[in-house]
Amino acid sequence: MADPPDAVILILGSIGRRTLVADSYDVVIIGAGHNGLVCACYLAAAGLRVKVVEQRSVVGGAAVTEEFYSGFRNSVASYTVSLLNPKIMRDLDLPRHGLRIVERRLANFFPLPDGQYLKTGEGVTRAEMARFSPRDAERYEAYSAEIDAIADVLRDLTLQQPPNLVDGGWRTALSEGWKALSTGNRLRRLSMAQRRALLDLFTKSAGDYLDGWFETDCVKAAFGFDSIVGTFASPYTPNSAYVLLHHVFGEVNGKKGAWGHAIGGMGAITQAMAKAARERGVEIEVNAPVREVIVEKGRAAGVVLKDGRSIRTWGVAGNVHPKLLFDRLVPEEALPPDFLARIRRWRSGSGTFRMNVALSELPSFSALPGREPADHHTAGIIIAPSLAYMDRAYDDAKREGWSREPIVEMLIPSTLDNSLVPRGKHVASLFCQHVQPALSQGRSWDDYRDEVADLMITTVDRHAPGFKQSVIGRQILSPLDLERTFGLIGGDIFHGALSLDQLFSARPMLGHADYRAPLPGLYMCGSGTHPGGGVTGAPGHNAARAILADVGWRRSRPA
Repeated sequence: MADPPDAVILILGSIGRRTLVADSYDVVIIGAGHNGLVCACYLAAAGLRVKVVEQRSVVGGAAVTEEFYSGFRNSVASYTVSLLNPKIMRDLDLPRHGLRIVERRLANFFPLPDGQYLKTGEGVTRAEMARFSPRDAERYEAYSAEIDAIADVLRDLTLQQPPNLVDGGWRTALSEGWKALSTGNRLRRLSMAQRRALLDLFTKSAGDYLDGWFETDCVKAAFGFDSIVGTFASPYTPNSAYVLLHHVFGEVNGKKGAWGHAIGGMGAITQAMAKAARERGVEIEVNAPVREVIVEKGRAAGVVLKDGRSIRTWGVAGNVHPKLLFDRLVPEEALPPDFLARIRRWRSGSGTFRMNVALSELPSFSALPGREPADHHTAGIIIAPSLAYMDRAYDDAKREGWSREPIVEMLIPSTLDNSLVPRGKHVASLFCQHVQPALSQGRSWDDYRDEVADLMITTVDRHAPGFKQSVIGRQILSPLDLERTFGLIGGDIFHGALSLDQLFSARPMLGHADYRAPLPGLYMCGSGTHPGGGVTGAPGHNAARAILADVGWRRSRPA
């Protein structure tokens, strides 16, 4: 069944509420992360009765703000804003519900081992590059134009269901053929040079791609860092160029490619979404983990909570990792064996080690001294001076469990938002790589998390002497902690690798790119579906359209 345009969603809403089953709800959504909340908002706006159940005591999934040390709050897991789709922000009227996003005053700041530094951001990148290489500075505009052209393609495809390759009759073939034609028409508007660039970005390593553009190590590192964020890979791993691209198709306050901070932390986004959902009549219940999906007469018919309560509905939508949904919540006999076998082989694992630290003062960097707030304190502060450094960090982690010279991105959101900290203090997010998603040789992250946390802080201290002494409290989230707390299998912030075999029509697998599971009545609305991870809201939006298409089909027939 083809997805309805947004106008159809509004028309369905005008039909008036009509419960599809005799129970209280039409759809139950498992997981109150941002995608689940987005899905709930669109379904409720169309007249469905929706319930969202969440295992934790707070809504938001990995996009939450919590106090981790007395008086200090921070975005605990997800920590910065760019990919949140502007259409979804408008549709849910998130600013009216309290969301305010501010831009960083500088995009990124790279302290370098030789005492120099590189800044990137609006109006400064080219001049900064010229200090290292006039040739690289001259090529910057052409590089940006190429990246922007391909990123525009991704923006156009983000809120569209990919063509779904399925067995079926002529109606199915016609529907999916139309989607493929629409996608093809978008690609045909690219020039031949841009089509070649698109192929490069979907297949090459980021290192190979950037080596063809620039000559200076720190310049290539400035663009290549995005290629390894949230993935356990080297910038010279094939397909890592796509991960780079995935991180540049966002925008903040209308500025493409910009990054920002939600006042109040990432939890402000999901709290605004929860308010929008409740305003539309959505019921949200926390502390309500799901034990299993109810299957009756060959379709999903609700869920059983761990406390034994049953919620019966017409449909179920899973805003959880694909492995959690299909391998733990759905009875094995309800799924095709080949589908389940492939889901169990779904590659999921990030080289991410996440920390939050309470600071007595701002860091002073050897490359740019000073503890008074400055533009570079609002930036992404990245310790990764070259692609070779990142490559060594990956190799080291593969052998030893974690890199001895790790990659660290530090954000200090309190420089933009003093509501997070006591007066005169600061809070920082440390997004650290690389570490093994699951330690080899039978080791557990529970035994090594503090040792690795010390290493991460020491790494920052080498570039900002005195940083270690300024840390007055810390929160550590190893890959195992991320899995236990947020359901991120292997600590994977994307709910599965962003590789060619797990993207677009193959996310989560060929034949199920339409947000519909092989079990009728069961849908997927999490980051394991197109367009993938990050706080975008797009999977929730797209899944809602699929659900409403099926609801519209049922409503057009006699009860």
